[in-house]
Amino acid sequence: MAIIEAQEITKVYRLGDIDLKALSSVSATIEKGEFVAIMGPSGSGKSTFMNILGCLDKPTSGKYLLENIAIGDLNRDELASIRNKKIGFVFQGFNLLPRTSALENVELPMLYDGRPAKDRKEKALEALQNVGLEGRGDHHPNQLSGGQQQRVAIARALVNNAPIILADEPTGNLDTKTSAEIMELFVKLNTESNITIILVTHETDIAAYSKRVIKFLDGKIISDEQKEKL
Repeated sequence: MAIIEAQEITKVYRLGDIDLKALSSVSATIEKGEFVAIMGPSGSGKSTFMNILGCLDKPTSGKYLLENIAIGDLNRDELASIRNKKIGFVFQGFNLLPRTSALENVELPMLYDGRPAKDRKEKALEALQNVGLEGRGDHHPNQLSGGQQQRVAIARALVNNAPIILADEPTGNLDTKTSAEIMELFVKLNTESNITIILVTHETDIAAYSKRVIKFLDGKIISDEQKEKL
């Protein structure tokens, strides 16, 4: 079942008197439970594409369907609700609140739903346990390693049971060993929980953890390769 459908998406940015075409008639379908890596050099359009998939931006033309919902028809509040319920975001810089504990960072997406404090705490503790951080809920980001901070960010992405995780260079600030641990966690979440994972990376060894690689160049998809199943 398709969870994401991009149909002839074009994105044009107006810079003064110049039109900059970031995406040109891009079409792609991603099925539920896929693990997709998006690759391409700087300026290739991959980040623009991810922003559209994450409902952070809208295409200039074309259509984007997320679980058969036409995203272009939604207003700002509806987009915010979709992002909170359908998509978990993981970024290169972790994006944790520095003066807030790991537990409270994970609870953040649930605040928008108005969940009772007890429910938030139970769900956040469960999410931390699922990423291997049981017992670290009271630690602040500066008391955690880079890998542990990224695990907190992943727990935050998971806590609302979003069916999709969008990860933008999630290992960019991590060493090789820690990067492998984080990628193995993504593989586990994908295979055991059937979470759809879409990962932006410029590193071939990181993309190798995925099941499918889409490559961008000059605002277009130049290759879309499904790995053979063992």
